[in-house]
Amino acid sequence: MHQEQLKDWQHSHSFGNTDIPLGERRTRWVIVLTLATMVAELYAGFVFNSMALLADGWHMASHAAALLVAAFAYRFARRHAHDPRFSFGTGKVGALGGFASGVGLAIGAVLVCVESIGRLIAPVQIQFDQALIVAGVGLIVNLLSAGMLHDGGHHHHGHDQHHDHNLRGAYLHVVADALTSVFAIVALLAGKYFGWSWMDGVTGVLASVVVARWSLGLIRDTGAVLLDAEVTEDRKTQIVEAIESHGDNSVCDLHLFRVGPAHFGVIVSVVTHAPREPSYYKQLLETFDDLAHVTVEVHQCKPRASASESTTRTPRPRSMSSRRQGDAESSEVV
Repeated sequence: MHQEQLKDWQHSHSFGNTDIPLGERRTRWVIVLTLATMVAELYAGFVFNSMALLADGWHMASHAAALLVAAFAYRFARRHAHDPRFSFGTGKVGALGGFASGVGLAIGAVLVCVESIGRLIAPVQIQFDQALIVAGVGLIVNLLSAGMLHDGGHHHHGHDQHHDHNLRGAYLHVVADALTSVFAIVALLAGKYFGWSWMDGVTGVLASVVVARWSLGLIRDTGAVLLDAEVTEDRKTQIVEAIESHGDNSVCDLHLFRVGPAHFGVIVSVVTHAPREPSYYKQLLETFDDLAHVTVEVHQCKPRASASESTTRTPRPRSMSSRRQGDAESSEVV
């Protein structure tokens, strides 16, 4: 077969999100803002002895690192989108970046919680006025960054809502920073006007608990994508019904997995008495516009032999390597 004919059946394995360039640009701008605010808050926290401000600054530091991971994931996915070493493209690199962000969030939450408990045990004198100014600036920057990333990680496409987990991870980092900024301001105001210096340490603990919960949710969601365990049974049932509603088709095996933020791959095995071309079964799935990589295996169902026939039939030797799938005979795979 000539090479030019093979191209009629070949296709690209680049299943990346079309919004990746936009998400990448937004992430870069947020990195610049985050780094600038991080330096200011860490310096002010040490100078003014505010644990709440230090907590916000350390959150900024860990989140800046996570945002850099997100930016790297975007760049890597784009540059290697057509690399044949990746069987189904680089669509899951974003989920990997989101998973790394979740781990970074969890580590940052633990560190802040430990330091906050230490401040509760051994409180220090806080310069409230100066710390409040820095915390207010940090909150404004965080809200601006969150606005730039908001809704960038959610996409409605086809039958399901899909996520850019890489951008979602960056967004959660920024929202966590905004939350710790709010807690810092509340703690500083309580300490200044009511003398409740202990609120500084308490808000650090509360912020770390909330951020830890967010991180676990992100780790759970991205981990399911990386392990091909996120597709619901309802979605699989829809695909099975689309095939079995025609003729006497029966689906004996189905694998549905994500190959990009808004695309899935499916491998399906069909058993039927009247097998047809694999292209026919692919047409039955055309309503699912997010199925970007469809592989169909067709088997012809053979009638079972009667008891009398089985006793008179001369058995044929079979090699140890031969395989038999029930009473189905493999017809064609495309």
